[in-house]
Amino acid sequence: MVELKTPGEIEAMSVTGTFVAEVLADLAQRAEPGVNLLDLEHRARDMVKHRGAESCYWDYAPSFGKGPFRNVICLAVNDAVLHGLPHDYDLRDGDVLTMDMAVSIDGWVADSARTVIVGTPRPGDLGRGDVRLIEATERALDEAIAVARPGNRLGDISAAVGEVASRYGYPVNTEFGGHGLGRTMHEDPHVPNAGRPGRGMPLRAGLTIAIEPWFAAGTDRIVYDPDGWTIRSADGSRTAHSEHTIAVTEDGPRILTLTS
Repeated sequence: MVELKTPGEIEAMSVTGTFVAEVLADLAQRAEPGVNLLDLEHRARDMVKHRGAESCYWDYAPSFGKGPFRNVICLAVNDAVLHGLPHDYDLRDGDVLTMDMAVSIDGWVADSARTVIVGTPRPGDLGRGDVRLIEATERALDEAIAVARPGNRLGDISAAVGEVASRYGYPVNTEFGGHGLGRTMHEDPHVPNAGRPGRGMPLRAGLTIAIEPWFAAGTDRIVYDPDGWTIRSADGSRTAHSEHTIAVTEDGPRILTLTS
């Protein structure tokens, strides 16, 4: 069941969203060659604890995972893209790092992700390809948010993501996508990264969703690491992921996961 939020509840979610955006911005600045993923995880833990927030990932145990997740952020490198389990790895110049985080503050959740290049991009076409891949997810997110307004339908959001992927020449995996959220991290509706415009549920003011385009450069197939969490592109190609929590309002879409 889709639960619409009041303006006051949306405002409360924006407080959480601002904090999530601040954590991701902080970690992006710290993500330099030689920095260990576990250092980034511990920095995120410290910020969550200091803020009095509650991680939505800690002890998360969905059917596809391997035991409870005991970290506050997902960190995925290069061909890894979703549910990246922080581990003992020193970042290298030119790595592509995806950071995904969801927390609850005063009972309201926000979820966001961003992908950055560590240090300097790889030389030549490889580095340009990484920049283009990240740009594609960011543009898909922007175009999907733009159509998240009353009178449109859920399929318009999904179609916007898929159209950008097609324009850039990237395949789309539809096993994992966006989702509703509010009191919990995952609520109805599911928001696929491909769809048909004009189809699906009507968008109404008060709907809060996480839109999250993620693409792999060469495939729409995925594989799991032995850790049972980290999802990678099946062909080893690099990946990128961009996500915002947004609210549909009478005045149009409102992004809730921006720094103040």
